[in-house]
This record gives sequence, structure tokens and C-alpha cells, in this order.
Amino acid sequence: MTKPRVLISDSMSSQAATVFEERGVEVVQSSKLSEAELFEMIGEFEGLAIRSSTRVTAELLEHAKNLKVVGRAGIGVDNVDVPACTRRGIVVMNTPLGNAITTAEHAMAMMLALARHIPQANSSTHAGKWEKSRFMGMELTGKLLGLIGAGNIGSIVASKAIGYGLHVQAYDPYL
Repeated sequence: MTKPRVLISDSMSSQAATVFEERGVEVVQSSKLSEAELFEMIGEFEGLAIRSSTRVTAELLEHAKNLKVVGRAGIGVDNVDVPACTRRGIVVMNTPLGNAITTAEHAMAMMLALARHIPQANSSTHAGKWEKSRFMGMELTGKLLGLIGAGNIGSIVASKAIGYGLHVQAYDPYL
């Protein structure tokens, strides 16, 4: 029996290939394919691993005679024609928690940077100035944080914000 084959068509950590290979899957990594090149080679693969760059269209699927699964490293599948995949019996998967912590931490870092004027203070300091009183900023403790969306990322942001002493109110039409 031949090994299943997966094409990784977007840039990913080398860990992605290792995960497949440890499970007996043959991996081909080719992240700078033109649309024509992708159309030409997709028929050789049972799996396609993507991020945001590769567009999985109905036209691509016409060339994907062996494709069984599209795996999206990340949350969104806006670059995947999910109905076209479904019509062909191709499973579409994503990794909804894959970058949730990173994204939530980034949101908190941006909030802190804005509250404490860190970018401006950094520029001022690099210019040889020390304008402490100009860049005092404000404390977050005791402030109210409003979140629109309380899914995976929003709930992690809320948890971290509570740790900073913020009061959190969230709105999510899906919950």
C-alpha cells in the first residue's frame, strides 16, 4: 500500500511536516507555487495543508481527483470554497485554537502599549530625550474593557484582562 501524500502549499513551521511524517504520510512542501503549478500537481495528493495564501477554489478542485482533506493551519477558511469541497466529499479542517493564545497576548500587548504610550516613549528615548511626564499613560486596573466577540480568542483576552484588574463586558451574538 502506498503512503498517503500531503502537499504543504504555504509557508509553515517544519514541525508541520514532521507531524505528518511521524504518522507515515509523505510530505511535499512547495510554498511558492503559481496557480498553474498548483493545478498541475494537486491531483497527486490526498491532503492539502494551507495557511492564508493558497486559495482552494472549485476550479482547483476540478484538478484534485485524489484530494480527501484540506487542512487550514489557522482559524479562518475564507480562502477555501467549503461548499465546493463538501460537494466533492472533501473534508475541510482548521485549527481554531492554534494561534488563539498568541493572538490574545498580542491584543493585550497592544492594549498596554496604547495605555502606556510605549511606542511614543520609545521613539522619544531613542531620540535622546527623557520625557517621563509626557508619557505617563494610564493604568488599566479598574478600567472597563468592552469585547465584541467572546469565542476562543475573546475569552482568553477576557481572562488575561481580568488578571490585569480590568472589568470586562463582552458581547457575542453567537453565544
